[in-house]
This record gives sequence, structure tokens and C-alpha cells, in this order.
Amino acid sequence: MKFIIIWRNEIVFSTLASASDPSHLQDFCIAINDTTNGVFVNGKFCKDPKLANPEDFFFSGLNIPGNTSNQLGSKVTLINADKISGLNTLGISLVRVDYAPHGLNPPHTHPRATEILTVVEGTLYVGFVTSNPDNRFITKVLYPGDVFVFPIGLIHFQFNIGNTNAVAFSSLSSQNPGIITIGKAVFGSEPAINPDVLVKAIQLDKNIVNQLQSLFWPLNN
Repeated sequence: MKFIIIWRNEIVFSTLASASDPSHLQDFCIAINDTTNGVFVNGKFCKDPKLANPEDFFFSGLNIPGNTSNQLGSKVTLINADKISGLNTLGISLVRVDYAPHGLNPPHTHPRATEILTVVEGTLYVGFVTSNPDNRFITKVLYPGDVFVFPIGLIHFQFNIGNTNAVAFSSLSSQNPGIITIGKAVFGSEPAINPDVLVKAIQLDKNIVNQLQSLFWPLNN
């Protein structure tokens, strides 16, 4: 987005960058795969709004628990425009997170969305870290009915500290919030980051860096 600013009788161009979803210019823009009669908007083709039906705005099955039989003991079920085509351009998505006892949704960040989480079952230890230079750790233990906000772009996590399963639902302020899992991104990139870089950046012994990269690498496959 560009603005023209007049300063001391001179024209100055100023450019502002926006990382949020663009405002939609119609009631809705139902995503379709058929490009024959579609209009391309915000990464999706949209069908004629006169052909909209209730199924375009509907999803069933979020009551089904996710499979937490994995290394982390958690499962994220994302509901976005790929699951509900009528969500396209509306700037919002939803997730269900299931946690086994002591299951973890590991430190990660959403580069394009703020997240608001509601606990419906279990006890979660959650937190986020503010940006440099303070790097303050903001944390809370949550119980059913509690709500917590993770600001856009900040590293955050949820950990089930109970001995029973836990369930939470989150809304995110983007139809495509993105996710960067810190450990996987740093130690499991493809191709791998040169270990010498990580040794210097994280101040770890090179053998430990190599070990961590070997642990995270299978997560890419």
C-alpha cells in the first residue's frame, strides 16, 4: 500500500506493509477447485455466490478426538478454508487440540495470526515469550472454561500437566495462520542448517547439535 505525502512542497512516497488478511469486498467467497467459472481471490477460486448452499459453511466431526499416539502426545485438527470452503477470505480459522496425559503442543509460532484458546477438558500449562530484548515469559495454568490469548508471531506452547486427557479449541485471526515449530524448523530443516551455525547461535557443543538434528530429521519424512 502506497501513500503520497507532501513535505516542504516536495512529494514523498511512503510504503506500508501489511501482514494480516485483506478485507473482503463481498459477503463471502466460497472456494472451489473448478476454475472454469471461478474468480481468483486471495489464493482461491470462488464460485458464483448465487450457487451457495448450507454445506459450503458447514463441517461435522470436530467432536471426534484426535489421535495422540505420537512422540509429543498431542494432535492438532485444523479447520480452515480447505475444510469449510465458505471460510475463504473471512480471515479466521479454528483448531481442536487433543492432549494425552503430559502431552505437549510444542513451542511454535503463527506468523499470520493471533490465537485465542479455550480449555474444555483437563489442565493445561501454557505460555508465550515476548520479543527481544525483554523475552518475558508470560505463563498461566488453565482449567476448563479458561481462555488465554497468544499474540501474533510470538513463540508459545501448551502442556497437559494432568493425568487425564485434555482438550482445547482455538480460533486464529487468519484463514491461513501458518505454523513454525521451533525445534523442527531449527534442527529438522531440509536441507539441514550447517551445524557450525547452530553451534555459534545456540552455544551448544557440535556433537549435541548433530544429535538434535538426527532426532528431528525423521519428523520431515
